Amino acid sequence: MTRCALMLTAALLAHPAFAFTDNVETDELTLGFIKLTDMAPLAIAKEKGFFEDEGLYVTLEAQSNWKVLLDRVIAGELQGAHMLAGQPLAATIGYGTAGEVITPFSMDLNGNAITVSNAVWEEMKKNVPMGADGKPVHPISAAALKPVIESYKDKGQPFNLGMVFPVSTHNYELRYWLAAGGIAPGYYTPDDVSGQIAGDVLISVTPPPQMPATMEAGTILGYAVGEPWNQAAVAKGIGVPVITDHDIWNYNPEKVFGVTKAFADANPNTMIALTKALIRAAIWLDENDNANRAEAVEILSRAEYVGADAGVIANSMTGTFEFEPGDKREAADFNVFFRHNATFPYYSDAVWYLTQMRRWGQISEDKADAWYDETAKSVYRPDIYKLAAEQLIAEGVATPEMFDFDADGYRAPTNAFLDGITYDGTKPNAYIDSLPIGLKTGQTVEAAISN
Repeated sequence: MTRCALMLTAALLAHPAFAFTDNVETDELTLGFIKLTDMAPLAIAKEKGFFEDEGLYVTLEAQSNWKVLLDRVIAGELQGAHMLAGQPLAATIGYGTAGEVITPFSMDLNGNAITVSNAVWEEMKKNVPMGADGKPVHPISAAALKPVIESYKDKGQPFNLGMVFPVSTHNYELRYWLAAGGIAPGYYTPDDVSGQIAGDVLISVTPPPQMPATMEAGTILGYAVGEPWNQAAVAKGIGVPVITDHDIWNYNPEKVFGVTKAFADANPNTMIALTKALIRAAIWLDENDNANRAEAVEILSRAEYVGADAGVIANSMTGTFEFEPGDKREAADFNVFFRHNATFPYYSDAVWYLTQMRRWGQISEDKADAWYDETAKSVYRPDIYKLAAEQLIAEGVATPEMFDFDADGYRAPTNAFLDGITYDGTKPNAYIDSLPIGLKTGQTVEAAISN
C-alpha cells in the first residue's frame, strides 16, 4: 500500500462517517464572506461552476462584519463562511462568541498589509533608510514608528490604530510588527477585552471596507487589513502601506473556510463536496503562474463580491504591490491561494494563533503544550481535506504531487519572521517564552506589566 493510501485509510478510520460518495446531504447552501480579495476561492468556485459540479447550489452573501458573520454561522443562518483563522479557534475555546466551529480548508497565504496616514508617514520616514533609488528600503521596522508614537504621547494625544477583529490575523500581525520594533501593543484580560492595557498604542476594531474612510476622518492613524483596503488608501491619496504580512511572516496562513462541527457531522458528504470545489478554485487562481488572475480581478470587482475598483484590486492580485504612489514593486506571492500547500489545514497554523492569544492575554493562563495540540486537532480537519483531495485525484482533476499527504499536520519549524525568531508548532510554550514582549510562562497580565 502506498503512503498516500495509508494516510487515507488512517483518516477513514479516524472519521468513518466520511466516505467516497456523490450523494450530498444538503445541496442548497448559503455561505458568508467579508468584502476582501481573499474571499476569492468562494467567488471562483461559484462563477466557474465548481460548486455545481459537486451537486451544490450555493448563494454567497456579504456580511457587515466578522462578528455578525460568525454569529450567523453558529446560529445556522449560514452553512459556512470565509473566516478569520482565529475565529473557529476562539469560538471553540469560548473566547468571545462560543461555539464548536471547524475548518477543513485554509483559504490563502499572505494578503495583508499595515498602512499609516500620510501625516504619520511623513514623520515616520525620517527614520527609514533610503535606497540608492531614493525610495524607502523595505521591510520597514516598527522602530521607525516608535519616535512618532512618543511624540504623540508627549503632546498628550493617543495613537489610535485599527484592525478588523480581536482574533484576526491582522491584530496579531500588527502586534507582532509593533513588538518587534520595541512598541508595546497592549494586553487583554477576562475583565478588559479592549486589548489596550499598558499599550503604547490604542488598537481597536474597524470593519475592513471602512478602514480608509475611518483613517481619512482622523479617527485612526493607521491600520492592518487585507486587500483591497490598503491599496485603496494609496489610490485615494490618504495613506501609505509600510509593510506587508509577507514581510512579517513569509507565507503566513490567513483566512479559513469555517462551518459548525454540528453541520460537518450531519453533512459529511456535503463537506467533502464543498472542500473539493474550494480546492479546485484555489488551483485555478494560482495555476500557470497566476494566468487567471486578470479574470479573477474582474469577478471580484463586481458589486456582489468585493465591489472595489478593478484597478485597485489588480494592484496586489496580479503580482505587484504599490506603497507610495508610483512606488509599485514586484510581489508575485502577495496573494497565494494554492502554492506552498496554502489550502492544507495545518495544525501548526492553528497553534500559532493560539500562541498569540496567550501572548496578549486573550488566553489568560498557561496551557500545556498538549492542550495546544488537542485544541488545534479539534478545529483543523485535514482528514476531510485529504478525502476531498483524493477524490479530485481519482477524477483526474488533480495529481498526488500537488498535495502534502505525508504531513503529520505540522509544518517544519521556521524562522521566516521579521525578527528571525524560530517558530516550532510542536513546542508552543518555548516559542511564547522566546518572544521579547508579551506574556511568558507563569505570567499574568499584571505580572507582565510590573516587570
